[in-house]
Amino acid sequence: MDPLLISVAFLLGFLVRQVGLPPLVGFLTAGFVLNGLGFVGGEALQVFADLGVTLLLFSIGLKLDLKSLAKPEVWAGASIHMAVTTGFLGLGVFGLGLAGVPVFSALSLPMAVLIGFALSFSSTVFAVKILEEKGEMGALHGRVSIGILIMQDIYAVLFLTFSLGKLPSPWAILVPVALIAIKPLLYRMMSRSGHGELLLLFGLFAALVAGAGGFELVGLKADLGALVLGVLLAGHEKSSELAKTLMGFKDLLLVGFFLTIGLSGVPSLNAIGVSALLVVVVPFKVALFYLLLTRFKLRARSSLLGSLSLANYSEFGLIVAAVGASQGWLSSEWLVIIALALSATFVIASPLNTAADALYIRYRNRLCQFETDSRHPDDQPIDLAGATIGVFGMGRIGTMAYDFLNDKYGETVVGFDFNVEKVRDHSNAGRQVTFGDPTDPDFWSRIKRQTIQERMVLLTMSQHRANLAAARHLIDIGFRGQIAAIAHFDDQVEELREAGVHAAFNVYSEAALGFAEHAWEAIEAHSDKETAS
Repeated sequence: MDPLLISVAFLLGFLVRQVGLPPLVGFLTAGFVLNGLGFVGGEALQVFADLGVTLLLFSIGLKLDLKSLAKPEVWAGASIHMAVTTGFLGLGVFGLGLAGVPVFSALSLPMAVLIGFALSFSSTVFAVKILEEKGEMGALHGRVSIGILIMQDIYAVLFLTFSLGKLPSPWAILVPVALIAIKPLLYRMMSRSGHGELLLLFGLFAALVAGAGGFELVGLKADLGALVLGVLLAGHEKSSELAKTLMGFKDLLLVGFFLTIGLSGVPSLNAIGVSALLVVVVPFKVALFYLLLTRFKLRARSSLLGSLSLANYSEFGLIVAAVGASQGWLSSEWLVIIALALSATFVIASPLNTAADALYIRYRNRLCQFETDSRHPDDQPIDLAGATIGVFGMGRIGTMAYDFLNDKYGETVVGFDFNVEKVRDHSNAGRQVTFGDPTDPDFWSRIKRQTIQERMVLLTMSQHRANLAAARHLIDIGFRGQIAAIAHFDDQVEELREAGVHAAFNVYSEAALGFAEHAWEAIEAHSDKETAS
């Protein structure tokens, strides 16, 4: 790759990262800058872009839980939202064309609907980044948001598959049989690929050769093959590790995709004006998501946080528009328009998601008016009378703390976690663990009586902000027992103590001290044994 391309992409990606925005905003901008400098991407950059999209779909497949897609708030919520948004925006774009507005006037109704379809997507890259940074991937709103995004991705893949209008080979009918036949072999290969570069190469083989290449041989879309192979491997115990191994390589290749979008044209004044108009429409998408999620019995807070994580346009919208441009359905100017609108929505949505809880608290009364009388199964009231010790965050540290306290105090210990899979696993193991998000102001109102009465609360969640928020909520409701919390840095320990936590511990310092003590005891015991012999 050209040194100029690498330098400009890195510097602009780095700069936007410093202000809290996803680097891809910088990569899109880098494409516009390079285009203005007369840079031509060439065939190699396009190959990188195509490989990045293929690996993105394979990675989505690796994380796909088919059961989660069967929930009404996911499949119906995503489908209704896409249908309404596509129709609303498509007709709006077509209406502007009939009114003679420049840029829109050359669009036929099918072209306008295609633009509406491209704008109906929300960004998987953005939502995953936001939810991971806030530690909310396992929360109800996080799981629903990711499920909706996967449904959108599936619709995008179906569009990509049938957009070229090519009929598959008659051999395509044998694809399901072939997948069943090769699954055991792929599982054994994956198990024996270790944990380093060989696992990475296996992932590339599965995505690009067995998936994309295999589907192309029978006339099916390569991207669909990558997604299907990812789903096929999703049940393997190393699927999460493989996804993490591929992440850096996939993200690097996706830089090529975002650069090619920017290189497709320099923004004109008309393009900037149209993109600004598209940004104004985003609140409609957010409001529709909120209305749908509350209709599916999610509480106001869960609906708001989920909707804000989807408050943007998507890289998949760019992919759909790119296909439309390659087929001659849309002018390349629409790629530039959508890229500008996408970048702007990222800039706006980042601080909105950071302030999501503050926004909920401020507008809580108005937002709660949209709630239904009944509740989602994961939002039912909590009745845990008799519990005197609570452990919030049932990860590795929380589980060890729970087991230790349970041995000393018996069934008065109760655990809480907002990851429903963890709750299910702990319940199956015989622990008394309940689904709940203690950072949610409404969590405490779900408890029928003051469940944790006078003794102790342990805050062992992985995110410092979550432990800090839970501590403040406990103090606000007048909890009179002892509060202990974990932290990862000394400044976090001080912040927890200032918030009212009685005992805060740096887990790294404590682990190092424990290791040193055990090592010293083992060495002393070994020395005593040698002396005695």
